[in-house]
Amino acid sequence: MTLKDAYAYSVRFLEYNGVDEADFKALCVCCHIAKIKNSDYPLHKDDFVFEGTLAKLLWRLKEGEPLQYVLGKWEFYDSEFYVGEGVLIPRPETEELVELAIKHIGDKKLTVFDLCAGSGCIGLSIAKACPNTEVTLFEKSEKAFEYLLKNAEGVKNAKPLLYDINEAYEGRADIIISNPPYVRSDDIKELQSEVLREPEMALDGGEDGLDFYRIINDKWYKNLNENGLLFLEIGEEQGEDIIGILSNYKKIEVLKDIYGNDRMVKGMV
Repeated sequence: MTLKDAYAYSVRFLEYNGVDEADFKALCVCCHIAKIKNSDYPLHKDDFVFEGTLAKLLWRLKEGEPLQYVLGKWEFYDSEFYVGEGVLIPRPETEELVELAIKHIGDKKLTVFDLCAGSGCIGLSIAKACPNTEVTLFEKSEKAFEYLLKNAEGVKNAKPLLYDINEAYEGRADIIISNPPYVRSDDIKELQSEVLREPEMALDGGEDGLDFYRIINDKWYKNLNENGLLFLEIGEEQGEDIIGILSNYKKIEVLKDIYGNDRMVKGMV
């Protein structure tokens, strides 16, 4: 089967089975099998691909598994990150949080704590872009930590830690950054079916979605050096509530994403 035939078949199969974004997912799967970038598809349409592998991946998509898990990795910022069952999928809006921190750091020699690190997409992206900076990544889930370790291989200025941020930590940092769980517990069942395949631990922010912001306020402000900065991703309707929660920080700003939604909080100690 040529790559062109594989793509046409994949689109038909996914559409017939009611899978959304059939064109895009078919292209991603076919190019993944061919070991090429999506943009290189026109140059390789006549290449041959193995039908058995294609069938297995399409069936996983039919069963509702997220595309990123099916592919086993996903692009974020300037890198690819290994992902799979048990770890939150990196999302484009989080790249803006990373960019905000990187612009502040520049070539300075700073220390960064990435809380609730998951795959490591935030902290590792910072470590790669800012080689003078030391980044410690804290993750509680053993399953997610496996992906974090794999993604951190070769990143010499990154230190992954299997750690529950509910526990006190003695180290200090110039920047704390986090995309913590912030979905209200009662809202989780309303999420898209593919999102529900992601770990609930990485989504559930408690009754009001704000539990982890309280932990960061109550237990981690002492870990920031003088004039240290806090960068957080938030839900688009949580800005005012989080300003009220972050009582141990000052100069708190709620920043919008490229779509005009409240998406980030910046604070200082």
